[in-house]
Amino acid sequence: MTSLLELTGVDKTFVTDRGPVRAVRRMSMVVGKGEVVGLVGESGSGKSTIANLVLGLEHADAGRIRFLGRDVGEWLDKEEARYRQAVQAVFQHPFQALDSRKRVGWLVAEPLVIHRRGNSKSRAERVRELMADVHLDPSLVDRYPHQLSGGQAQRVNIARALALEPSLLVCDEPVSALDVSVQAQILNLLLEINRERSMAMLFISHSLPVVRHLSDRIVVMYAGTAVEEGPGGEVSDRPTHPYTQLLVSAASVVTGDHGQPRGTMREAIPSVGCRFVPRCPVAIDRCSSEEPSLDELAEGHSSRCWVASDPALRAEVG
Repeated sequence: MTSLLELTGVDKTFVTDRGPVRAVRRMSMVVGKGEVVGLVGESGSGKSTIANLVLGLEHADAGRIRFLGRDVGEWLDKEEARYRQAVQAVFQHPFQALDSRKRVGWLVAEPLVIHRRGNSKSRAERVRELMADVHLDPSLVDRYPHQLSGGQAQRVNIARALALEPSLLVCDEPVSALDVSVQAQILNLLLEINRERSMAMLFISHSLPVVRHLSDRIVVMYAGTAVEEGPGGEVSDRPTHPYTQLLVSAASVVTGDHGQPRGTMREAIPSVGCRFVPRCPVAIDRCSSEEPSLDELAEGHSSRCWVASDPALRAEVG
C-alpha cells in the first residue's frame, strides 16, 4: 500500500510548571492511502499530541512527519492552503467545534468559502450533497448548533471536514463525548465514508473496541511511543504486548467508557528500560535495564516487548 502519512522518530516535549513533559518519544507510524489506522492508548499516552502534530497545530522537536513524501513543515511553509484542504479533522466535542452564532448551512459551507470553491449557488448545492452524505435532513441547514443533538452536531462537523474532499481525515476521539446509542451510528458513518471515498483516516481513541470497529491496522501507544502494531483483528484478538493485553482485558468488562485498565500512567515512568515495567505483570530483569525495540513477530504484527519477542519466555509466562 502506498504511504500517505509517515511519522519517523518523532519527539515532542512540552514545558510545564512542573518541568518538561515528553509527550511523544521516537514515535514512528504510517498511514497508507485509503487506509484506516487506529491509534489507541489511555489518557496521557500522547495520541492527541500526534493528531496536533499531523494537523500542524504543534511542531515536532525532532523526527520527520511526511505527507505524500513531503515534510509537513514544508507544506505549511510553502503550500499551507493546499495542505489544509488535503488534511481535515473531526474532534472530540462536537459543539465546541461549531460557531454557535452561525446556522448549519453556513457552517458546512464555510470551508468552501475560505478556499474560494464555487459561487453561492454551487456552494448551496454542495451543502445539500454533504448533508445527504452524512445522513442529515436538509431542513437542518437553518438551525443553530444548540438546536441539534450531539450526534447531529458531530455529523455537521464531519460534513464540514468532507467539504474540501481531503485525502486524510484525522479523527481525535470523535465519539467519546456522544451517547453510547449514537456512537455506533457515527462509527458506521465514518466506515461508510472510508469505503465509498477511499479516504484515509487516522482514528484516535482510548477504547480498543471502538478502534477495532473500523480500523484496518491498529497502533497501540503507551507513554509517548508505539508498543504494538498490526492488523486490527490480530492486535485486538491476539495481543502480544502486556499493555495491549491489559486494554483487551479491561474492555471485556462492561463499563461506561468501554473499559479502562487498572493502574494509570501517573505512576512513575522509568527513564531506563521499558516504560511499562511498573505496571507489567510479566516483566523480567532485562526490562528494567534495556528498552526493547519494536520487533516484527509475525507478518505485519510488531511488539515492543522482550518477553513477546522471545518464544521461550512467552512459553514460560504462559
